[in-house]
Amino acid sequence: MIELSQAAGGLLSRGWGGDTLNTAVYLARLGVAVDYVTALGDDPWSDEMLAGWQAEGVGTGLVARVPGRLPGLYLISTDAAGQRRFHYWRDSAPARLLFELPQTPDICAALLAYDLIYVSGVSLSLYGEAGRRRLFEVLDAARARGSRVAFDTNFRVRGWPDLEVGRAAFRAALQRADIVLASVEDLEPLFGEAGASELPISDPRTEVVLKLVEPAVRLFHGGRKQLIASAPAHDVIDTTAAGDSFAAAYLAARLAGAEPAAAARSGHRLAGAVVRHRGAIIPRSAMPAGVMPKEARS
Repeated sequence: MIELSQAAGGLLSRGWGGDTLNTAVYLARLGVAVDYVTALGDDPWSDEMLAGWQAEGVGTGLVARVPGRLPGLYLISTDAAGQRRFHYWRDSAPARLLFELPQTPDICAALLAYDLIYVSGVSLSLYGEAGRRRLFEVLDAARARGSRVAFDTNFRVRGWPDLEVGRAAFRAALQRADIVLASVEDLEPLFGEAGASELPISDPRTEVVLKLVEPAVRLFHGGRKQLIASAPAHDVIDTTAAGDSFAAAYLAARLAGAEPAAAARSGHRLAGAVVRHRGAIIPRSAMPAGVMPKEARS
């Protein structure tokens, strides 16, 4: 989506972002070969976004173009502590049509070849019942061929007018996930205080990362449970993409062979840098050194 964020003097700064896109960009910056799968319009802003993603090293061969449509837009407002609030204009965004386009069969076929497919709760909220069914069919087929699925529980209440529909969609995604990146702040508004009980933490084949309210994550992997804490971030300006960047660093480290605990520390390190800058995508010059653990870099 097009991103508008607060700047000095009441002005707005324009960029682009979106939860899965943010993760894709940070994955690419950390050396992971990544393609982004979505739909854009045929307008100049869509052209600008494509060029920006390509400059970041994100593959765009599976980005469908929809004539006459404009990309979604969101505005970030932050409070004095840097906590963000989003305001969306995306009811007619072309990304909503991803699983009902003429290009959809080719996109679905291409997804079967990926080692890892990353999907978020926001993604689920876009597609509608028919689109989600088609997505889940593709995930099932991909996993049957050896692909893994990572599901990030990003939950935006305005994306789910009917919470029962949202609960069913999240449960269906959790059943298909090999890696779950979850947050207490996402789960409780959807499932209530016992939201964490929805996670497949008892399945040793599933890797679960649960972000807590305090700066820490709880890992469930191979029958083990670990708590990986982080020092509180200082000089927080904007918490936009904190979770998205954590996911990128965690997945990049795991794909490079790091253990879950080391990968979680990588996630903490990158997210701690991201929250010190405005907007979802921080300047390349602000990327912290040593995000990837030594065992992953060697």
